Amino acid sequence: MTVVLTDEIQQMKTMIRNFVEKEVEPFAQQIEEEDAIPQHLVDKAKELGLFGMSIPEEYGGIGLNTVGKAVVLEQLGRTHNGFVSLISAHTGIGSTGLVKLASEHLKRKYLPDMASGEKIAAFALSEPGAGSDATNLSTTAEKKGEYWVVNGTKHFITNGPVADVFTVFALTDREKGAKGGITAFLIEKDFPGLIVGKKDKKMGLRGSYTSQIIFEDCIVPEENVIGEVGMGYINALTILGEGRVGLAARAVGSCDKLIELSAKYAKERVQFGKPIADNQGIQWILADMATETEAARALAMSAAQKIDDGQKVIKEASMAKLFASDVYNRVADKALQIHGGIGYIAEYAVERFYRDARITKIYEGTNEIQRIIISRRILEEN
Repeated sequence: MTVVLTDEIQQMKTMIRNFVEKEVEPFAQQIEEEDAIPQHLVDKAKELGLFGMSIPEEYGGIGLNTVGKAVVLEQLGRTHNGFVSLISAHTGIGSTGLVKLASEHLKRKYLPDMASGEKIAAFALSEPGAGSDATNLSTTAEKKGEYWVVNGTKHFITNGPVADVFTVFALTDREKGAKGGITAFLIEKDFPGLIVGKKDKKMGLRGSYTSQIIFEDCIVPEENVIGEVGMGYINALTILGEGRVGLAARAVGSCDKLIELSAKYAKERVQFGKPIADNQGIQWILADMATETEAARALAMSAAQKIDDGQKVIKEASMAKLFASDVYNRVADKALQIHGGIGYIAEYAVERFYRDARITKIYEGTNEIQRIIISRRILEEN
């Protein structure tokens, strides 16, 4: 499938590339060491409209289609993955549910502030007992008059410590379970009964925070139901599908950066009287890195185009996420090998990408789950 980028998207691509290389990348090591994203970078991202890329113009966003978002996320993937995670968790799974499923009232109330970045969004599905098995929720919501009362614990919630609004999934009918018994809610951090847990200490993604979100008789207005009562599980699958395409695009961007770093180092590093780039062994590694990255890009962009064409892409989104995250991990490993000992040093970008790559095979559905989704669709189709 050939994906043709509009002039507008091409310009956006160039603008984001310049932003990444000239303004974000110089602070990548600082983000890593301080585990914090400088406020001026967040402010610049707001100015560029990055927090509103998924939100229609009528609500203050820039309303990019899925291909446009994939292009932007690919460029952002070239720099510090923690910085990218803050934005992508907000614009992807954090915003998609409201944009596609919420009432007009909820959209008018929340989307403008989310588009400007004044309110940061998060997606709360995972629980201590419901990770890959998202149907096994224990968080409950009970209707009491004009309110719902939510109880339970979510964990590993990206943006949890900094989010202002959460898309939360809770069990509203235990007997129906995933088949009509899970509902999505938009819950503000200041609603009575919402407690933000301590920040998780993670292997990578410095500057991007995750935590538990605890609900103790949390009071949620009836109007804050997203979509139909009981349809939350179906809604979650829809939201995650698009998020997986974005994650694939981000991984491709990181691969591009690692290939560039590896090629540059290979030409500069001299061993036995010649650059290691002259060695066929290094050349073949670079060739494999580039070939797999292009294949991952094709899968991601194809899935993005199909979404924009109105097609269902459950299988294709899972394929893109599965393959791109596997490729990212292989490319990061090869990049570190080319760099040798210097690649193992924390002051160099390769070491950071190597650690950050690992989570991509786990979050937004483990790669094992993606294989289950893909195989089930194949069996249904044939």
